[in-house]
Amino acid sequence: MILAVCFILGIFFQDYFLLGKRLIYGVASINMGILISIFFNTYFLYKTRAILLGILFFGIGLLLHFFNSSSPKGDISVNKNETIILKISQKLNSTEKYKKYEGIAQLGKNSFNSIIYIPKSHDELDYKNYYKTEAYITKPQKPQYDFQFNYAQYLKRKNIDYQIYISKDFSIVERNDLSFTEQIRQYRFNVLKKIDKTVMSGPTKAFLKGIILADRTEMDMGTVQDFNRSGLVHLLAISGTHIVIIFGLFYFVMVRCIPLKFNKYSIVLSLMFIWLFALFIGFGNSVLRSCIMLNVYFIFVLLQRKPDLLHSLALSAFIILILDTQQLFDVGFQLSFLAVLGIFWLNQPLLKYFPRADNYFKKLIFNTITISLSAQLATLPLVLYYFHQFSFVSIVANVFIVPFSEVIIVFSFLMTFLIAFGLNFSFMDKLYDGIIQILLKVIHWFAEADMVLFKSIPMNLIEVISISIAIYFLRALILKINFKNSMNFVIAVLAFLMTRIGCNIVGNQKEEVLLHSFSKSKIISIKKGNKVCFWIPDRVGREKVLQYIIEPYCSSRRIDQFEIKQIPFSTKKIVFGDHVYDMK
Repeated sequence: MILAVCFILGIFFQDYFLLGKRLIYGVASINMGILISIFFNTYFLYKTRAILLGILFFGIGLLLHFFNSSSPKGDISVNKNETIILKISQKLNSTEKYKKYEGIAQLGKNSFNSIIYIPKSHDELDYKNYYKTEAYITKPQKPQYDFQFNYAQYLKRKNIDYQIYISKDFSIVERNDLSFTEQIRQYRFNVLKKIDKTVMSGPTKAFLKGIILADRTEMDMGTVQDFNRSGLVHLLAISGTHIVIIFGLFYFVMVRCIPLKFNKYSIVLSLMFIWLFALFIGFGNSVLRSCIMLNVYFIFVLLQRKPDLLHSLALSAFIILILDTQQLFDVGFQLSFLAVLGIFWLNQPLLKYFPRADNYFKKLIFNTITISLSAQLATLPLVLYYFHQFSFVSIVANVFIVPFSEVIIVFSFLMTFLIAFGLNFSFMDKLYDGIIQILLKVIHWFAEADMVLFKSIPMNLIEVISISIAIYFLRALILKINFKNSMNFVIAVLAFLMTRIGCNIVGNQKEEVLLHSFSKSKIISIKKGNKVCFWIPDRVGREKVLQYIIEPYCSSRRIDQFEIKQIPFSTKKIVFGDHVYDMK
């Protein structure tokens, strides 16, 4: 785990400082020298070997990220219509106007990765065809201000430098060069279309696609928001819980088909089925991490060695990041690994405060509470940093919903299996639909508890580090309440509060006037101290302005109060102080 942390720090270092080729060659030379020196058994090297290994893995992370950083390929003409040929590699979440895909487009001799937008009324694109059409090519723009989401950088980390907007019809040519992976994706696409043809309601179909096939692309925004607000979005994201439950289902079948004396073959076959399942749904971060950890765990079991969670976690991090160092900057990757670390660090100490679990039901309830609390405490700093909101109802919702997740996941998997092989029974569709409708209503009820939902919570990296230190010291305090452990935790909390107060004071001293571009309109914000006033044209919808402008601005600038004032849509200029602001 220590070497994995050094490796990760090397990636962060290169991403921040962007070392050039000369320095990279120097780092490579140092790494080579360290690698050679490790094989010599001198007294000095024996004493410093751990430090040298840390430096070596730091350098490896730095080097890999340098070579993995993408750069634009070829010279593509942008902001104009071009005739292109494209193929689809992945479907993304749809917007109100467009269906979105990730794909590879060819313009002349140049091919490039791109995000593809087609009208929502258009039929689904699949993987077995090439599509030729006229399209408008553009580059994603950097955000206007630092508090806005940097979508251009997010795409660049995925080696995507262009966006394509299509409004005209396609000419379709069937492909005869499908790779094995693309054939799997096409089969998954066909299964998704079969689910669409069932008699289940729309929300239930979307839920089934999300919880088993990792496809939330057509899920209603209201449903997604309910899962986010209730803290149950992990139920939709294919993660360790899903993989373990599905592995258990495979293993349950294998042990009844294979004699007991060949039990190890049941484990091996179940692990193989898990990898096939992961291949079928796509190797997402949480899926890959869970599969690797599960395999490492059972390799330890088969070799009759004590399993080690930290070794498993570190090994899965190495494999994912060696394949693509940019995955480190994916929010899902960070939260997934932090949640597992939190469970490792806090779960057992928290369980000590519960009565002895003398039956399965008690064990399930107690573990649900402690695991949920451990994961949420560990991920809380990053959740506040990225999303700036938190709801206390998520703790209660997890206690009520998670114990039933095993039944829901198994039922959903069986439904998907039956639909995929054409064994569709209407009475099962209706039963599953009824159960999921009740589940969605319960989740919606939890999500409506606005009084315990806190939004626009400011949090910067310094505060993330300071509150993480407090969570680190919390374990010792839970294990043993004494003066030393109490003081360590109290000092860490006070350090966080002092840091936060200092950041608030610095932020509130700044006064600024900003002109925000929103759709085809302009919005002015005037900040004084910890208050801000937004002047919005009267025809602009408030909900989207709140979501994309006001809430991100308030969390970034540490605003306690904001006010919205309307101006006529026809306003052309606004004069404030010595400046004239053009509203058109």
